[in-house]
Amino acid sequence: MTSLTATEVLHWNDTNTAQWRKLFERHPEALALPCDIRGSSTVADLLQHIVAVELRYAERLGDEAVTEYADVSKESIIKIFAVHDRAIAKINILLADATYDWELEIDMETRQGRLIASRKAVLFHALLHSMRHYAQLATLLRHGGITATWPMDYLMVTARRA
Repeated sequence: MTSLTATEVLHWNDTNTAQWRKLFERHPEALALPCDIRGSSTVADLLQHIVAVELRYAERLGDEAVTEYADVSKESIIKIFAVHDRAIAKINILLADATYDWELEIDMETRQGRLIASRKAVLFHALLHSMRHYAQLATLLRHGGITATWPMDYLMVTARRA
């Protein structure tokens, strides 16, 4: 059996993120809603965290300088999701490089301390981290009167209708 590929997980992440972008374009007021997920004060804080993680790990994978959290804007939907787009573009470049060694371990300083992990683990963390927080956000927003109505599960995003 062939395992799930990084490209497939990236597609799932990006498809869901596109739906979140549309939801926030319809409900920009949601950015100001209170949020206690991951120590955030507002939904904007959580979105900043989601896209900052994507970008910072994409930069680590590309052996680039890591953007500071304070430099990741949470001022608007456009600026928040532009960071996601930047991260995904960086990841796509790496995935297209047949010589890139995904098993190579990298030593990195994170907000939780110093870690050593394979590039593959870093990539999947960046992609799945977003999905976990978006699931939490779906519940939080529903309690605030805003419902995410699209299917978010991997199967629902990738399956064809019979």
